Amino acid sequence: MGQVSVEINSRKYQIACDDGQEAHLSQLGSYVDNRIGELVAAVGQIGDARLLVMVSLLVADELFDAYAELEVARKADDGASALLSAEGKLSTKMDSLAGRIESIAESFEEA
Repeated sequence: MGQVSVEINSRKYQIACDDGQEAHLSQLGSYVDNRIGELVAAVGQIGDARLLVMVSLLVADELFDAYAELEVARKADDGASALLSAEGKLSTKMDSLAGRIESIAESFEEA
């Protein structure tokens, strides 16, 4: 089991993680520390617990927005797939109609 030290709001925390996840966890810690720094600049040092709750809510809001964007992209992709399917059906019908028109035209030529 791996372990990494992350620094958040000038405090070090030892965090256990799966082997190979140390670098990723370190990046996450840096992200949280940067967000804490932004909050401290805006509201001052209001205590670690409050800052961590506020950052948790901000990150959760970012995640919520990302899920919403993903859902919009999925629906757009589903809509594009449905459009392609409809275009395929229309193309097949048009080919069939073209064949019927050619057949009718041939029968007029023979008459």
